[in-house]
Amino acid sequence: MTTRPITAAVDGTTESLAALAWAGREAVRRDLALRVVHAWRWEPHEAITVDRDGQERWAREALAEAVRGVSERHPGLEVATDLVEGAPVDTLVGAAEHAETLVLGSRGHGAVVGFLLGSVGQQVIVGSPRPVVLVRAEDGPAGEAAGREVVVGQQGTPEDSAEVLRFAFETAAARGATLRAVRAWALPPLYAYSPGSLKLLDEAGGMEPYETKALAAALEPWRERFPDVPVVQHVEMGSAGQALLSVARRAQLMVVGRRARRTAVGARIGSVAHGVLHHAHCPVAVVPHK
Repeated sequence: MTTRPITAAVDGTTESLAALAWAGREAVRRDLALRVVHAWRWEPHEAITVDRDGQERWAREALAEAVRGVSERHPGLEVATDLVEGAPVDTLVGAAEHAETLVLGSRGHGAVVGFLLGSVGQQVIVGSPRPVVLVRAEDGPAGEAAGREVVVGQQGTPEDSAEVLRFAFETAAARGATLRAVRAWALPPLYAYSPGSLKLLDEAGGMEPYETKALAAALEPWRERFPDVPVVQHVEMGSAGQALLSVARRAQLMVVGRRARRTAVGARIGSVAHGVLHHAHCPVAVVPHK
């Protein structure tokens, strides 16, 4: 079986260099190779006298400089580079197909924690068949200190959340971190009540015990597969986004799922992923559901 690398996208910005540093650390933890991708396009402008070859040379030099830094920090890490001329979204989605994880930089809100998710980032998340991690310029090794948890949102059935939980458990195992699994619940609208559903709730002892059992059932196969990962079950009444953000301060990584959909006004990644990306202070991994 071919081993996929951790892939980082760089464009010379501070945010992309932070993403590259995060990807390098993750590749070392998982004993994987690192692939560094830079998408560029020649854009002639009357104020810039450099020709196409000159711009390509600049891009190649910037890529080499970025890789030099991560290679010096991790001398045993296998690093490959890929300079691609093309549209950023198409290039990065294509790179994600061959990656274990795609890591992108994203601008922070300055004094307010969270991300400013531009159109490229959102389109890549929507189109990527693999997990995408968003990293801000402020995210560094200090945020991965001992005691920080990997926090994952669990929704629906065990099958619905299998890929999200797989990624979260693998990440927690590689980091020696505690995994906090969060499941939110709300009172169903009156029309959702039925004799069958009421019977299930009665047997479970009420809504919160029912949701607690549902979370435990989703976690069970992964706890068996990763017995050394400490797990905290967190069940909270409210929206999923609110529940996740309520524990974000203790997180070194937040993991959420997404079912992307396209509308007349563009791609959408779902309210939970959108809310967490815009308000969490730590790196956020968005994992596509199968």
